[in-house]
Amino acid sequence: MTTTGAALHAERTQRVMEAVALRQPDRVPVGFHTMLWLARYGGITIRELMYGYERTTELGRRALEEFQPDLFAPPHQFATLGPVMEAAGFKQLQWPGHGVGDNQPYQYIDREYMKAEEYDDYLFDPTGFYLSKYMPRVMGAAEGLEELPAMPGFFYMRLVVGTRSFSNPRVAGAFAALKTAGDEAQRLVKHQSAFVEEMEAKGFVVGHGAVSIAPFDLLGDYMRGARGIMTDMYRRKDKMLAAMEKAVVFILRQTIATCKASGSRIIFIPTHWAADGFMSLQQFQTFWWPTFRRLLLGLIEADLIPMPMWEADCTSRLETIADIPRGKAIYWFERTDLVKAKQVLGDIVCLRGNIPASMMTTGTPVEVDAYCRHLIETVGKAGGFILDGSFGIPDESPVENVRAMFAAVRKYSPS
Repeated sequence: MTTTGAALHAERTQRVMEAVALRQPDRVPVGFHTMLWLARYGGITIRELMYGYERTTELGRRALEEFQPDLFAPPHQFATLGPVMEAAGFKQLQWPGHGVGDNQPYQYIDREYMKAEEYDDYLFDPTGFYLSKYMPRVMGAAEGLEELPAMPGFFYMRLVVGTRSFSNPRVAGAFAALKTAGDEAQRLVKHQSAFVEEMEAKGFVVGHGAVSIAPFDLLGDYMRGARGIMTDMYRRKDKMLAAMEKAVVFILRQTIATCKASGSRIIFIPTHWAADGFMSLQQFQTFWWPTFRRLLLGLIEADLIPMPMWEADCTSRLETIADIPRGKAIYWFERTDLVKAKQVLGDIVCLRGNIPASMMTTGTPVEVDAYCRHLIETVGKAGGFILDGSFGIPDESPVENVRAMFAAVRKYSPS
């Protein structure tokens, strides 16, 4: 890292950490978080972006050097998943060339990937359930692992003889296919790591070191599906709560290990089922918040900074989610009124957001500038604020609107 790069990195890090600690930095920090917007920025298709490690590096480098953000999300982890998903035979998403057109974003396929009667299997042996049932259902490369025996039933010489299970052609084929997928995943991580190292040497600060998930969302999104999880709240309440208690332990261990190995203390946590429109406040306080709070407290105890991305409108949740230690987290809101959030949470957490996606996509640079000024001068008052889009930069945003967002933090200051 050059002297100039080191100085810039220290300056930006201090600016962000001042905001996290609820103090007033020299100016409002601004984040650069995208999913697939670099395709528009570079004038290429989303498919070209998703299958182009080097192209993504080139466009990511160009964008950071133009916009000079205080935080950036490594683009490869969201934008170049095409090769590894193809190698894994991933079944939970459609992507360009696999179910959607070349210039269309991901489409999630909501299904029951864990059956209602399988809660007991998960609770008894989560790892065994993942290997023999869950993974073959969500990845073609794992098909064949269903034929693995219950390994904990083997012992002593039976354990040795039991290794014959791995000679099963379907099991061996699954491990070979997973090795191929793993090799591709290594290539993705290699490109991402090289990009992060290069950009940090130039003074840019990586915006998060890991991505995590709420226990309820893990079950609702990726295992039971929308219909299943909503039914379980009424028919299988106890098993559902027990599964979330089990899951939070695994989520914490993996998240902490991943983040500690990175160069950032911040953990990005998109939330999917927490919004006002999905469940009542009482249900939120019963089913969603308790295990998520355990996750937040566990991350904070590990000296990390959780950054939940509260999707949709979470206004009725504000008083409940205030129950965490002061100055230890970032709350990123998509549609919740940030002025209201500042009133309730301003002395508890740093706020991030939330230029509307509709404005970033269909508005004018003048409108974006005015909205940024409003956020900077109101929510940014007394510190504890990071400017960003409602969910980063939407894929369809005109470049001129993005330029207006980054120019605003250098034009305006809190009143």
